Amino acid sequence: MVTGQRGRPRSFDRDAALDKAMTAFWERGYEATSISDLTASIGISAPSLYAAFGDKRKLFDEVVVVYGSRYGDFAGVALAEEPTARAAVARILREAAEVYTDPAHPPGCMVISAAINTTSEEVAQALRERRNTSLELFERRIRADVATGVLPADTDARALARYAGAVLQGMSQQSRDGATREELEAVAERALLAWP
Repeated sequence: MVTGQRGRPRSFDRDAALDKAMTAFWERGYEATSISDLTASIGISAPSLYAAFGDKRKLFDEVVVVYGSRYGDFAGVALAEEPTARAAVARILREAAEVYTDPAHPPGCMVISAAINTTSEEVAQALRERRNTSLELFERRIRADVATGVLPADTDARALARYAGAVLQGMSQQSRDGATREELEAVAERALLAWP
C-alpha cells in the first residue's frame, strides 16, 4: 500500500465563490474591491480566481447576474403580477425597504452602490444600462395604465418612472447610511402620495 499520495483536489464550489464575491462587491463597490479582497473572501489564490472567472470584470459581471436573480428580481415580478403600475410600484418600494435592510447581506442595492466612484466606464455603463432597463419597464407599465384609462391621459409616464427610480436609489443609499426598514417603508408611503 502506498501512503502519502495526493488525492484529487476538492472540486471548486463556483456558486459559493460567487456568493462570497457578491458580498465583497456589495460591501465595497466595484472599484474598491481588489483582487486580494476577492481571493481572501473566496479563499482561493489569484491564479485560481483568474482560471475560474477570467478577471475581476468578468467575475463582477457574473456576480451582477447572480445578484439580479436573487435580490433584484422583485421589481420585475411586481410589475408582472400587480394589476396596476401604482400597485406594482407600491409593492416594489415596500419590498425594497425589506431587501435593502435585510441583515443577512450588505445594505442597499448592489447595482446602485457598486457603480459609485468607479473609474471603469465599462462597469459604470453596464450598471447604468441595467438601471435604465428598470426605468423603461416602469415607464412601459405606466404608459399601459394611461392607455387603458387607469391613469389620467396627461400623466408624464417618463417623469413618473424616473421618480420611482429616484426613490429606489435614494432608499438604497439611505439603507447604507443606516435607515431602518420601518423608516424606508415610511419613505415608500410618502412617495406614493405623488402618484396621480
